[in-house]
Amino acid sequence: MVEEFQGLHHRHLFVLLFRLWFFTMDRIPRMRLKLLLVFAASCFAAALADTDPQDAAALLSLKAQWQGTPPSWEASDPCGAPWDGVNCSNSRITFLKLSSMNLIGTIDGIGSLVQLKVLDLSSNPNLTGPIPRSIGELINLETLILTGCDFKGSIPAEIGNLGKLTLLALNDNHLSGSIPASLGRLSNLRTLDLAYNELTGSIPISSGSEPGLDLLFAANDFILSNNQLSGSIPPQLFSSKMNLSHILFYANNFAGEIPETIGLVQSLKILRLDRNQLGGSVPGSLNNLSSILMLNLASNRLIGPIPDLGNMGDLCYLDLSNNSFDASLAPPWLTMMESLTTIIMENGDLEGAVPESLFNLPSIQTIKLRNNSFNGTLTLGRINTQLQLVDLENNHISKLMPENSYTNSIWLAGNPVCYSSDLRSCKTQIQEPAPYETSSRNCGRECKRGMMPNPESCACSYPYTGVLHFRAVFFSDLSNSTIFKSLEEELWRQLLLTPGFVSISRPEFDDCDHLDVQFRLFPSSGTSFTREEVIEIGFFLSNQNFEPPHEFGPYCFIMSDLYPFLLDPIGRRSLSPSIIIGIAVGCSVLIFILVGVGIYAIRQKKRAERATLQSRPFASWRNTSTKGSGPEPEIKGASCFLYEEIKKFTNNFSEGNIIGVGGFGQVYKGILPSGEIVAIKRAKNGVMQGGLEFKTEIELLSRVHHKNLVSLVGFCFDKGEQMLVYEFIANGTLTDCLSGKSKIQLDWHKRLQVSLDSATGLAYLHEHANPPIIHRDVKSANILLDEDLTAKVADLGLSKLVPNVAKVHISGQVKGTLGYLDPEYYTTQKLTEKIDVYSFGVVMMELITGKKPIERGKYLVRELQLAMDRSKELYGLEDLLDPAIKKEGALIGFEKFVDLALRCVEQTGVNRPSMRTIVMELENILLKAMDMNPATAISSFLESTSSDLHHGYNYPLSISGTESHTFSSSDVYTFSKTIEPK
Repeated sequence: MVEEFQGLHHRHLFVLLFRLWFFTMDRIPRMRLKLLLVFAASCFAAALADTDPQDAAALLSLKAQWQGTPPSWEASDPCGAPWDGVNCSNSRITFLKLSSMNLIGTIDGIGSLVQLKVLDLSSNPNLTGPIPRSIGELINLETLILTGCDFKGSIPAEIGNLGKLTLLALNDNHLSGSIPASLGRLSNLRTLDLAYNELTGSIPISSGSEPGLDLLFAANDFILSNNQLSGSIPPQLFSSKMNLSHILFYANNFAGEIPETIGLVQSLKILRLDRNQLGGSVPGSLNNLSSILMLNLASNRLIGPIPDLGNMGDLCYLDLSNNSFDASLAPPWLTMMESLTTIIMENGDLEGAVPESLFNLPSIQTIKLRNNSFNGTLTLGRINTQLQLVDLENNHISKLMPENSYTNSIWLAGNPVCYSSDLRSCKTQIQEPAPYETSSRNCGRECKRGMMPNPESCACSYPYTGVLHFRAVFFSDLSNSTIFKSLEEELWRQLLLTPGFVSISRPEFDDCDHLDVQFRLFPSSGTSFTREEVIEIGFFLSNQNFEPPHEFGPYCFIMSDLYPFLLDPIGRRSLSPSIIIGIAVGCSVLIFILVGVGIYAIRQKKRAERATLQSRPFASWRNTSTKGSGPEPEIKGASCFLYEEIKKFTNNFSEGNIIGVGGFGQVYKGILPSGEIVAIKRAKNGVMQGGLEFKTEIELLSRVHHKNLVSLVGFCFDKGEQMLVYEFIANGTLTDCLSGKSKIQLDWHKRLQVSLDSATGLAYLHEHANPPIIHRDVKSANILLDEDLTAKVADLGLSKLVPNVAKVHISGQVKGTLGYLDPEYYTTQKLTEKIDVYSFGVVMMELITGKKPIERGKYLVRELQLAMDRSKELYGLEDLLDPAIKKEGALIGFEKFVDLALRCVEQTGVNRPSMRTIVMELENILLKAMDMNPATAISSFLESTSSDLHHGYNYPLSISGTESHTFSSSDVYTFSKTIEPK
């Protein structure tokens, strides 16, 4: 018996026994008092708590509003058990570290943990809501990390009360409003990171008794990039008292001039002011920054002479592109910068000869000087072997010396020297070396799903995956094995992993010159990290404790995938033998009695539940459903599942089975007893939410069947749960494909096919369902792609039945998704099938551009309309094209596709085509793009669908003499519409 209790904490036993007793007492009333007395006598001593009552109550309150807490949190005592991610000192909770746990909920009530020194909730993308003002009560807090979550609203001014704070990281959220001036009171703050939010307004500066960011003399890092901040950069912000190393203000809306006072901050190593609207000339004081390693002033409105930067002897990375500097020769100091790895001065007015010595700078890797006015003879001379890229496209270079010389690194297209010569530098696009990737031995083995072979030992294990998002690197050669191997080494060394148990892949620069490095960490022993280890890894990386090699500069950490926790014991500390024996003697008899009675009661209860559910699955609908959801759903043919059955299908709703998260809740992958793989959508918080949407979707999907609509397998309406069981669609959403998340590349032909598939599904809803159905939430996230990349329309939760979709307008509450919402529907609230047409037009534009409907405050429909020029090839939309299809060259049918998309988003519904018309036109476009005549298309279609004859499909149309008959596009449409499920 003692061995059976090894590792079981007494508080866990207390909770377990109490729950089991409570379950049985309703069924065996006479035993209640005896069981309670025995229970109390034997286990009372085991219930003593080690946690301060105030802290325990605060943490239990958080646990009640969170989903996804670690299993160890089922214990009753946070400090005594202990709970994963909770550290205590003298019974008070001082550290709360829950990085990468996939917590779901809000953080209301966090302010009660007044002894906290460290709060790290990073990489929990489903933590949402506002940051509560009560966070200002954590006056002992030294580290606050809320990165990579979904917090909204303004930054509470009360954070300024946290006088001991040294790290404030709120980046990668959806925070809005202005930066609170009260942050200027954080006199010990070293890092202020507010990047990647939606902050507006200007930078607050102290005035009188009011604080401002200019008072943060201890700060090393000002990171305000990728927001919507505006106004000028105040000169008062900088002074010689500052100790700043990094000023990252790029990708905002700052205007005015660059302050002279930046030159007073002699400690500065990185200055990024690019992608703003700064004007005027560059102040000469910047030349005083002798320690600077990176200077990026690109994409502003700077004028005047090119600044003299000759004193920046350590400068590695320089970008002055896309400004309006005075025309001039290449500045002489440029050829004396021996530390320069990267020179970018594109779209300017540099003239004269390109300095020969530029190509032999001792550290040079990349030179980008396209779209200038360099002229005369290009003399190559000696070229540094490290040089990977020289881009001189679109200049005025007339001669190359020595003649016919060529290296793989030089590109001269668009220069006069290319007009009358046969130089390879004019014809052969530069092929940059493949980015570095960790080499691994040929292990010759396959690992089961989710596992990967360790690159060092070939043992299969579950890696921890993430991205190191470097904001200012000092190099540009992504094939440099030496520098990336040093990054690998630092990762396993500083994270105390076994040497070689780190893998790096796909380093790449994004549109803001960030370097994203994908990495995998493998456990040093066993096949999986524990939760405690994952928490420590997340904290180590988010807390900026990791020190990458010098060349990589500042970074932030982003978790990639939810970790499949396999080692989740409830409490990992063993008790002493004497305590175990005492608990065992007091409780063993009670356990055996309760287990026997509990098993019998559970079996009886399950039998009764199964019989009741199958006879009337919605018996409790009126009592438990959301107000306004109407009478019980009417279903046809869908299977009804018990809650316990769904638990088995999803491995007890394990985190490893989660394949999607949305506003409704989570989607789990499940396996039915038959072996069929399904997707199970579970309503949020296990409560009755959106009863009308649940009813609508279950009724519609149980009676509509089409190859371009996601099929409903069954449902669960049991124990207060709402769950829908769908066919599993292997390749995820169209959104994931277009964003690159799913790693599936869609060429132009496939995009046409996806649009045709989706339109066909919607046309079926509009014209062949009885009564017709309006979807109301058409978007790329609701279009799924199966293993053959066939598109299927999903999520009918907002759909509406219409007695006669062609004639009836229905008024009511506007439903839909911002960016796809029909403006006419929004203003008039009149519902017609043309709202689906508008949304589908937006999806077509996504297929063209690969962009989201609303991105950085820009509306895709308007951007495309403004950029269009029908007099040009591809309508002049080259800059908006998705790079994945832009490289294909000729896009047959592109212009007609764009025309159709624009007709779909006409302001008034009456001017938009019907889905039937859209299908017909898309078929014509696709046939021409594939160089197929309609007869060939129909024959191919018959061949591809012949197997469906065995699956309950009707083919009422008889076609004879197919080879000799000439079919029109309308024939193709009519034929395809007759091939529908029974």
